[in-house]
Amino acid sequence: MYIVRPKKKFGQHFLKNKTIANRISKGIDTAVCPRVLEIGPGMGILTSELLQQNIQLKVIEIDRESVQYLKEKALIPEENIIEGDFLHTNITDIFNEQEFSIIGNFPYNISSQIVFKAIENRTFVPQLSGMFQREMARRICSPKGSKEYGIISVLTQAFYDTTYNFTVHEQEFNPPPKVKSGVITLTRKANHTLPCNEKLFFTVVKTAFNQRRKTLDNSLKKLLIGNKLDKKFGTLRPEQLSVLDFIEITNYVNKKQKGGSHAI
Repeated sequence: MYIVRPKKKFGQHFLKNKTIANRISKGIDTAVCPRVLEIGPGMGILTSELLQQNIQLKVIEIDRESVQYLKEKALIPEENIIEGDFLHTNITDIFNEQEFSIIGNFPYNISSQIVFKAIENRTFVPQLSGMFQREMARRICSPKGSKEYGIISVLTQAFYDTTYNFTVHEQEFNPPPKVKSGVITLTRKANHTLPCNEKLFFTVVKTAFNQRRKTLDNSLKKLLIGNKLDKKFGTLRPEQLSVLDFIEITNYVNKKQKGGSHAI
């Protein structure tokens, strides 16, 4: 059986340490959902640990060489191996419109896109756990007021509870990445809809953080249509706001765009 060569174009860094793979596999709660999708199994080190749990496991892999390796190794039934790009896969097709958790040693170059796709399809994804570049893992889990708090922090924490599990060092991979990694878990909130216009909420958050050095009155000027926020928010910068604050601002912006006159 041949060995799969890690490919830079797929952002592949294969984990070597089985103990760490076992710890990652414990990041999902099988009681939350018995169906699990692993993204980017590579040579199957995490797959092997996941198979020790009482779950229905499928894997999705874009690298044809890895797919062939997994089939030859016969770790998992061939019908449970999906060859393709997760980012371009219809989530509802994976488990026949049933919910499933997501896990993986995610390629750093698409990790944020994986999170955003999970958020977009959160009715089907109750839990996500896996390995990210440590900087990204911290950013996702960061509380308001921190330097790392940003767009992905707010948009993730609006719908999921976030937990930073542990750090993984460079030498645990082949080839070693140039940065440390962090393993996190996202667990969907019981109420994962927002009491505001969600599309506008995304716009408000992104607009505010894209000009994060400006006060909200200035960064949201175009959305406010000549109005100003109350001093409670207007003189603040986006990293000082919680998810609930952004919801309140979104409702205010929505009223102003519809011609309302209430202030916050």
